[in-house]
Amino acid sequence: MNLSDVRDILEAEVLYGEDKLDREVTSACGSDFMSDVLAYVKNQALLLTGLVNPQVVRTADMMDMKCIAFVRGKRPEENVLSLARERDIVVMTTKMRMYDACGKLYAKGLRGEVV
Repeated sequence: MNLSDVRDILEAEVLYGEDKLDREVTSACGSDFMSDVLAYVKNQALLLTGLVNPQVVRTADMMDMKCIAFVRGKRPEENVLSLARERDIVVMTTKMRMYDACGKLYAKGLRGEVV
């Protein structure tokens, strides 16, 4: 699945990286706990979260993620978007709740890794 599919499924607005939506993602994770992402996530290309601070971008960068999708209509401030631009990580926002967003992506074939 590519990021343009993710955008469409989540009915998301792209805040950074509109020109990078051809990137392929094969897995995703949803968490508001960055410590869990660091401890348990492997080979995930998409992070869904409601946390909107710079640590989210730093965590996604450390885990080589291609995209962050903020759920529940959350919108990061400019310092977070600037950091995502520096790290070349696509940023989206969706009004969907985490549960619904993960469920819709899963139903369309995007899986998480079993740990």
